[in-house]
Amino acid sequence: FFLRVCRRSWMPVRFSLLVSSLPLLTCFLYLTALPFVRSFTISSQNNNPMSSLSAATRCPGNPSWHQTMLRVRDPVASLSFYVDKLGMTLLDKLEFPQYSFDLYFLTTLPKSEGSLPSPGTAEAHRNLWNFPRATLGLTHNYGSNTYHPGNGDRDGFGHVAFHVDDVYKATDDLIAAGVEFKKKPDEGKMKGLAFAYDPDGYWVELVKRAEGHGLDTDANLSQTMLRVKDAKKSIPFYESLGFSVLTEKHFPQWKFSLYFLGCLQPDETPPGPDATDEERSRFINGRQQPVLELTHNHGTEDDASFQHKTGNEEGFKGFGHLGVLVDDVGAACDFLESSFGHGMKKGPQDGNMKGLAFALDPDGYWVEIIKRGGYDSDCTPYYFEDK
Repeated sequence: FFLRVCRRSWMPVRFSLLVSSLPLLTCFLYLTALPFVRSFTISSQNNNPMSSLSAATRCPGNPSWHQTMLRVRDPVASLSFYVDKLGMTLLDKLEFPQYSFDLYFLTTLPKSEGSLPSPGTAEAHRNLWNFPRATLGLTHNYGSNTYHPGNGDRDGFGHVAFHVDDVYKATDDLIAAGVEFKKKPDEGKMKGLAFAYDPDGYWVELVKRAEGHGLDTDANLSQTMLRVKDAKKSIPFYESLGFSVLTEKHFPQWKFSLYFLGCLQPDETPPGPDATDEERSRFINGRQQPVLELTHNHGTEDDASFQHKTGNEEGFKGFGHLGVLVDDVGAACDFLESSFGHGMKKGPQDGNMKGLAFALDPDGYWVEIIKRGGYDSDCTPYYFEDK
């Protein structure tokens, strides 16, 4: 598979071939220490090892990554998969019967943090809208729905991933529990990594953790992968939202690059400017918090007609959005519009739910802008117009 993909023509008109194949290629190269992989020369600033942004070019309000949202057909099946099989914890459930949808927020909870408030309670809501790590949000729209899992022609969303101590054992355990696989760890030329299907057909990568990681769970949510048209536009956008480029890998002979971004926690110390690629990878593969992997196929930035599907187009809905918490939604939206000019899908005062917004990134992906701590005693991050 690897050699077949590498022999393909990489002209922009053929990029749809790469788009559908890249997740497996990505993981092979990421997990192997090939000599031609290089890391970006970096300078440390504000605990952000690869940022060149000044404080004036950062979004106000202390932004932090809060969620990756996927639409799901059957929440019972999805919760069984992510909670029972991958060890996640249901952080909170929000019900909106008046709008015919419910939301479920999941996290990988370290055992050392103890128990959480019961989902659906005011205490759980307060915890959710102040939560310091990225969650997996599942949206259930009432009725019969089938969702598009990505990885088709020009799809932008690739997969979510989990780190595990032993990919082979985790695969065997999931197979015994009835989970189907896109790729098992011994299949193909890329050994040691696997892709499972979740109940909606989303790809879920299993990646081996770094040795000596110190985590106390069997698995942890570790990655969301999106394809981007122009990394030079996407990276500053996400850096402004609190992400740091933790490492990047370039493959000029195959005409693509990978960028791994993370929101650093206060207790995290990333590798310094002189760190090796191995040290950077070990840091990423041993952390509790997931990374955002941006995959850039070279040449797409020069094709004016090229556009990734974002997961929100009719007939291709599946992945919904990323979300960030900020202290002031209005100030954050004003900053994003004035600094980047990609527009808003929903402004803070648009629609029925006031006080939250959806910004558009350079590829048109939706990024929800959410008020940290909400607007009332229950930390509700929206409010309704007075009737």
